[in-house]
Amino acid sequence: HSYPQSVIFQSFMGFDGFFFGRLDYQDRARRMRSKEQELLWRASDSLTPPMADLFTGILPNGYNPPDGFCWDQSCDDPPIRDDPDLEDYNVDDVVQRFVNIAIAQSTVYKTNHIIMTMGSDFQYENANLWYKNLDKLSLRQRPAGQRLHRANLTWPLKTDDFLPYADNAHDFWTGTLPFRPALKRYERLSNSNLQTCNQLEVLGGSASRKGPFGVGDSHTMKNAMAVAQHHDAVSGTEKQHVANDYARRLANGWLHCQVVVSNSLAALSGSSAERLYCDNLNISVCPLTESSKKFSVTVYNPLARSVASAVRLPVNGSVYIVLDAGGKSVDCQVRTKLFLYTFNMRLYIFKSTAFIFWKKVILHLICVFQFLQVTFDPDTGLLSSLSNLETKQSIKLTQNFYWYNASDGNNAHSNQSSGAYIFRPNTSTPFVISKTAKIESFQTSVVQEVRQWFSPWVSQVVRLYADSRAVELEWTVGPLPIADSLGKEVITRMDTSIQTAEYFYTDSNGREVLQRKKNFRPTWKLRQSEPVAGNYYPINSRAFIKDDVDQLTVVTDRSQGGGSLRNGSLEIMLHRRLLYDDTRGVAEPLNETSDIFPEGLVVRGRFLLTLDRPSSAADTHRPLAEEVVLQPLLTFTDGDLDPNTQREVGTPHCMFSGLQAALPPAVHLLTLSQWDEDSVLLRLEHQFQTWESKVHSQPVTIQLQKLFSTVEVVGVSELNLSANQWKEEMKRLQWTPQSGTTIGRTHTRAHTHTQWPSFINLAQQRV
Repeated sequence: HSYPQSVIFQSFMGFDGFFFGRLDYQDRARRMRSKEQELLWRASDSLTPPMADLFTGILPNGYNPPDGFCWDQSCDDPPIRDDPDLEDYNVDDVVQRFVNIAIAQSTVYKTNHIIMTMGSDFQYENANLWYKNLDKLSLRQRPAGQRLHRANLTWPLKTDDFLPYADNAHDFWTGTLPFRPALKRYERLSNSNLQTCNQLEVLGGSASRKGPFGVGDSHTMKNAMAVAQHHDAVSGTEKQHVANDYARRLANGWLHCQVVVSNSLAALSGSSAERLYCDNLNISVCPLTESSKKFSVTVYNPLARSVASAVRLPVNGSVYIVLDAGGKSVDCQVRTKLFLYTFNMRLYIFKSTAFIFWKKVILHLICVFQFLQVTFDPDTGLLSSLSNLETKQSIKLTQNFYWYNASDGNNAHSNQSSGAYIFRPNTSTPFVISKTAKIESFQTSVVQEVRQWFSPWVSQVVRLYADSRAVELEWTVGPLPIADSLGKEVITRMDTSIQTAEYFYTDSNGREVLQRKKNFRPTWKLRQSEPVAGNYYPINSRAFIKDDVDQLTVVTDRSQGGGSLRNGSLEIMLHRRLLYDDTRGVAEPLNETSDIFPEGLVVRGRFLLTLDRPSSAADTHRPLAEEVVLQPLLTFTDGDLDPNTQREVGTPHCMFSGLQAALPPAVHLLTLSQWDEDSVLLRLEHQFQTWESKVHSQPVTIQLQKLFSTVEVVGVSELNLSANQWKEEMKRLQWTPQSGTTIGRTHTRAHTHTQWPSFINLAQQRV
């Protein structure tokens, strides 16, 4: 379970407690011995205690029933026979066994208030059988959480997370972290599209839901995204046909949202010209831009601040003249840099001409612009160094691609194979795909590229933009070859001169950053049995390594897994193709193919690398990760502009901003969504931790009345994060850590539905 889960449940949603079943088998054994299966989970170093303290309990049997008490149709345990005239009458036996289990369970908990779980994920198909037997057992039930609170005890404190998770010595569930990388990316992209759809539905008003392009809705997309958040969806631990269905639902939801987006942009721009969407730009496919000699692109920035974003479009002409929304010519390059403003809709016009813009330089092995310099080894074609020219720092940096041979389970240590859940390589040393890369270099005044080919199934493009403080690595991996009957788990590894002392850092759900250390757990003394899988952690949006002088941060475009297995090194898994099932429930090997990729799935992704001083690195990587999560939306119009719009080039019809002013850099707009006919749901997040930045790790005040350009704020009511309870009516049990003072239930005053003035104060990591 991840770090911010505690904060979200307790502080932001009002939970009194949280009970779960899966934690590392070594951690569980230690907690059973010391009776620490109930604890206070304080998962924030930025929120003042006890704001982030959540009472957390470990379930005794995972989420399964006790042995002998499974009464589903798929179970073999006998039902309760309560007729004394029956030969198999067993009430006395059942009751005695149940009492014995309860007594034994109480010996590994701090009190005699225990929880007894019934049912399971695979053994809860027949509710009638379950409740028929449970009714006969006639359990007397009381609210366990309140009883534990009234016990007036102190509880051990936990300040880290419960990752990585293993249920046995060679069974680490870190295979889920990079599992189904294409679906993970599609889920992340779908969230960006949904937030854009929600925003434009609000900014365009009622015309966005019913307009010139028909009747649209955001609910279909919201429902699809909600289903995709299931732990067996976004993690990828489902059968292939189920994964296909998740993707189908997301695609269908986006079609509904496209109507909302088109209607809203029509209302805001005054143009009802047909708008097209190119959803395959990641593979350089857009039929309109490849066939039309003149077209316009509307770019919408869903972030609440200005950003500079590169827009790359596939075209067949030699050169295109690009005009901005003011009718001015934009620098004519194949890759044009567009500047996007807060909640901005800007128009760009592309006209085909007959010039040539790429300059191919085969032997150019240095990419350098205003802020960064990237150097390549002329003998190997690999990266060799990265320099920040602004801060005058430089590191050695080598990056390459490798693969681990996935275990088939046939070895002396364990019969566990690598699969959907389990990551278990046969050896701790990965195989290098190629020691050298064939390269080509291309230069323009806007972007410099080095294209690398490592093998027929691994390639990469390294890009450096003129005004960027990040290097882009766009990798393409697949189809993974399996003709040798070996399952493959592909990684990229970055080896640097940074002295990490076996420490590295990962984000947790895109919020707070956690320190990790090789072969170490903060809570217990680890007996490491899987030196690779046992050192892999989730990377949701970024990871970094650092010493006292340099910090290298990698921002990812999807949830992945990785670790630092040697000093100065960071590796991230990109793709997996396996030949065996790991017997955890999926019941099929991870061998993704499709009609488009019959030989195996091809995956493309993107890393952004930054080099900074550790004291200021968050000032770069926080907003950068935000830009990757919520990226600009492009819509296309063929031919000449609508006459009404064309006359307005350079006027607000071609430029629109939904905000009166940008939000401060520390504040992230999480949600702007239509709540009902007259209300809007707004969520704002302070994204910096208390220690991260001298500039941005400060409280921020936002005036809501002067925030939006098309929304009149007439009243503000604060709810909890899940928007199902008034914030002032939240009452939470407060618990006492073993070194703290007892605090009772928090009582709050009655809610007043409209609060003025409409200022909100955001402290670090508050939502």
